[in-house]
Amino acid sequence: MRVIAGKARRLVLKTIEGQETRPTTDRIKETLFNMIQGDLPGCCFLDLFSGSGAIGIEALSRGAGLAVLVEQNPKAAECIRENLKTTKLEDDAIVMNCDVMTGLGRLEGKGHVFDLVFMDPPYQEGWEKRVLQYLADSPLIHEDTTIIVEAALETSFDYLEEMGYRIKRIKDYKTNKHVFVSR
Repeated sequence: MRVIAGKARRLVLKTIEGQETRPTTDRIKETLFNMIQGDLPGCCFLDLFSGSGAIGIEALSRGAGLAVLVEQNPKAAECIRENLKTTKLEDDAIVMNCDVMTGLGRLEGKGHVFDLVFMDPPYQEGWEKRVLQYLADSPLIHEDTTIIVEAALETSFDYLEEMGYRIKRIKDYKTNKHVFVSR
């Protein structure tokens, strides 16, 4: 796994061993970032369920002003810190080693308002719905924030409208999809 473009282009990123994280493949990551490239310069980026930090690091490499990476697994959080040092992007990043809901609670009141939110929660556990419910009334996002959810292809988002969201776009891949959502 590597950084695809920007300041840290071509640098190799570490991942933790085992099946606790599912790194987004370089091909899917490249497709995703081609779709959001225009929104990245200077943005405030929130990476939830960060794993190795590859998505947040790619955002920083491509011009995001700040990336907050939230990861519960201590080994993965340490891997993120190592990857940030390797890419020399640690000055523009905050790594939070806690569960996502705790992280969101801690971020409130800190003055951060995110332009882009990316989440890649464990599949089929309902995390995306819980996080979206939390963010629906949160000051952490604004009317133009785009929330991108990586999910299994069969994951239903039929509840979004009643939460006050709309689907902007869905990009299907072979085994998963990216759902782009806004208020």
